[in-house]
Amino acid sequence: MYTDARGFGFTNTSAIVDKQSSDDALTGDFITSDQPIYFNVKVPEGRYEVTLTLGASNDGSATTVKAESRRLMLEDIHTTAGEVVKKTFLLDVRSPQISATERIKRKPREMVFNNWDNKLNLEFNGRKPCVSSVSITEMEDVPVIFLAGNSTVTDQEYEPWASWGQMLPRFLKPEIVVANFAESGETLRSFKAENRLTKILSEMNVGDYLFIEFAHNDQKPGGAHVEPFTTYKDELKYFINGAREKGGKPVLVTSMHRRNFDENGKIINTLDQYPEAMRQTAKEENVPLIDLNGMSKEFYEALGPEDSKKAFVHYPAGTFPAQEKPLADNTHFNPYGAYQLAKCIVQGIKEQQIDLVKFLIDDLPVYDPAKPDNFADFYWPQSLPASTVKPEGS
Repeated sequence: MYTDARGFGFTNTSAIVDKQSSDDALTGDFITSDQPIYFNVKVPEGRYEVTLTLGASNDGSATTVKAESRRLMLEDIHTTAGEVVKKTFLLDVRSPQISATERIKRKPREMVFNNWDNKLNLEFNGRKPCVSSVSITEMEDVPVIFLAGNSTVTDQEYEPWASWGQMLPRFLKPEIVVANFAESGETLRSFKAENRLTKILSEMNVGDYLFIEFAHNDQKPGGAHVEPFTTYKDELKYFINGAREKGGKPVLVTSMHRRNFDENGKIINTLDQYPEAMRQTAKEENVPLIDLNGMSKEFYEALGPEDSKKAFVHYPAGTFPAQEKPLADNTHFNPYGAYQLAKCIVQGIKEQQIDLVKFLIDDLPVYDPAKPDNFADFYWPQSLPASTVKPEGS
């Protein structure tokens, strides 16, 4: 069991079963469970290489691994009877501290998120998770993809909410790490005011990437409001210039549509001219642009007005614990929708010939958002934490 004094351990040992299949000290035994298994290790802020030995079961195994706030690291890794495999990924473990006098100004709800504790958090999940060993090594000088954005990008802490940012690591080789600093409700201006951009730039090295996706909240009235072709573009250029001054490589991502159909089954644009303003900024600043706005339109329309609900947080009452009312959110995604949008991001990296294409896992097929994966074929083992509270932002 995890204790601060020990510095590592499980947090739900009552659900875990340990078994032995051979006399090999490292791979001859394993832990398994019919529930998610949570394993924590106290570590300082940094980047870590995590190598897992999976399998060893005489019945075979199927393991999905998430980390920190439900980041998808390994998806449904199968082994046959008695087989053992090793899998490695890179993980960002962060702190809100920037310097002796500066910190990220977090929202109250963030204080309990796994992304912000002083531990490296692993979740072993799936049809039959079997884990024999965990090896964690601190890494230096690894390339980083920093993410700046709102609730559609952030690592959503609770089921059934999800974003493309927390699915992206699954498609990357263990040679690059994703540092997702996006947060629900953010705008370009609030992201700056809360020192989130300052934190990113304090860690950015030459050759790192900064993905920038904002619009949903920036268009709303209030102190953080910006106009699309003036102040919105100015703020985007501030982010772009900040990354370039550190030797980083900015990438703009147009915001995906909300789920809003007309009578002909076509998406209604609710984002005004903000996506177009970003397209113009990309050309003016010679910055790669991933047009998630255009791809999301194809994705939603391919599913249609009714089936597109399967990509969003639309669930009848009683689907989740203490859920007394139906959930009907046309802005925020469930894991299936977030996974499809992450595939759009990956396809955009390829089409824009961004040099980080070399960090994508091998043999990824072309993804056509007009022909999305079948919802019935998508498998997502749910994590234990769930919430019926909609993320900030709309």
